[in-house]
Amino acid sequence: MAEANLLGGLIGGGLIGIAASLLLFLNGRIAGVSGILGGIFGTSGGAERFWRAAFVGGLIGGAAIYSLATGGLTMELRANNLTLLMAGLLVGFGTRLGSGCTSGHGVCGLARRSPRSLAATITFMAFGVLTVFVTRNVF
Repeated sequence: MAEANLLGGLIGGGLIGIAASLLLFLNGRIAGVSGILGGIFGTSGGAERFWRAAFVGGLIGGAAIYSLATGGLTMELRANNLTLLMAGLLVGFGTRLGSGCTSGHGVCGLARRSPRSLAATITFMAFGVLTVFVTRNVF
């Protein structure tokens, strides 16, 4: 099982890198998912809105294809709906506060050697570690 997870992670990470590179080289855009998703609902025009919707659709479609090919996604949630809602709102707030998400800063920003993205990624990781520690050891 561990080997399958490792292989899946390597393949997934490689595909993320290829997709981010292709989007930058072919479209001149950074693959920051929160910005891409926000642009669908923003003031952008038809062609701009189309590529953004296609990108988000590819994210959802890719997960669906993987799920069908492997017999399902393996994820266990141990939280109630209110906790999940609050977590989602906090992630959205943090994305706005940090001027981007982990894909924009962690994947694309670090590849471009952006100091702002380095600071944001260190912050994401530190608070992720802190959150796991608190939820598993304090609560």
